[in-house]
Amino acid sequence: MEGVLLDIDQQAKAAADIASDKKASDVLLLDIRDVSVIADYFVICSGNNNRQIQAIADTIDEDLGKQGAMLLHREGSADSGWVLLDFGGVIVHIFGPKEREYYRLERLWSEAKTVVYLQ
Repeated sequence: MEGVLLDIDQQAKAAADIASDKKASDVLLLDIRDVSVIADYFVICSGNNNRQIQAIADTIDEDLGKQGAMLLHREGSADSGWVLLDFGGVIVHIFGPKEREYYRLERLWSEAKTVVYLQ
């Protein structure tokens, strides 16, 4: 799909699919439009180690960029156990296992609608 401009819904689903393709675990796509104004979707996933977290983040950034999405901000690092990619309407959170358990974004955003969950 290189060169194809994606709408926000497609970007969110593409980010979840890319994470899953990179073997991320517990990939969750939340529709947060009814509970927040900061974005339309959160993609939350886990990597098993720093190298995998980095690979997931880099691939999502690269692949969505090829499809017309612009990364507005990147926060954190694989070494910290949490990388955030902000594409405007879609925010991707990539956690290490301990950090995912600690921050529990799924619980914090429990009122959001779950669109996709891939184990």
